[in-house]
Amino acid sequence: MAETSINDRNDDPENEKSIKNIKRVSKAFLSRDPKRPIQVTINDVQQSKKRTFKSFSFKGVDLEQLLKLDTEEFTQLCGARVRRRFSRGLGAKPMGFIAKLRAAKLAAPANEKPAIVKTHLRNMIVVPEMIGSVVGVYNGKVFNTVEIKPEMVGHYLGEFSITYTPVRHGRAGNASSRFIPLR
Repeated sequence: MAETSINDRNDDPENEKSIKNIKRVSKAFLSRDPKRPIQVTINDVQQSKKRTFKSFSFKGVDLEQLLKLDTEEFTQLCGARVRRRFSRGLGAKPMGFIAKLRAAKLAAPANEKPAIVKTHLRNMIVVPEMIGSVVGVYNGKVFNTVEIKPEMVGHYLGEFSITYTPVRHGRAGNASSRFIPLR
């Protein structure tokens, strides 16, 4: 069994960083006036605990502005594939799907999630109007429930409903062990 010495631990870069931090803090602590007591206020503690959340923006446009954009302005923010899809126009099925989403949002009580709207349209692009809706996306077998979030804008619905079961490999074994004769 190999024992690690103090020198081995000092070679670790993470350990070096923590040692430097300790030295810096202790130096600052020792350089203060020893007669003056350390004062920590509750505001200092609350400010350190206060978390800041990153506000969502799509290609530099805030969520509120994104919801106000019409389809043409939104497509100018998107990539070429999405622009091409919208320039060719949306057919009756995607427009009917958006109409069902609008109806579900209107029918939902305040501060409640709208009813699930089921669809086979895996190639439907998520537009800002759909944010907050609950969609059942068909994967070939069942409808997977997907709540549309701002981060999903510009992606296809099919990306959020996987069509296959990912392979879960078993424990690796030796294939030649099958051919060992039993006595």
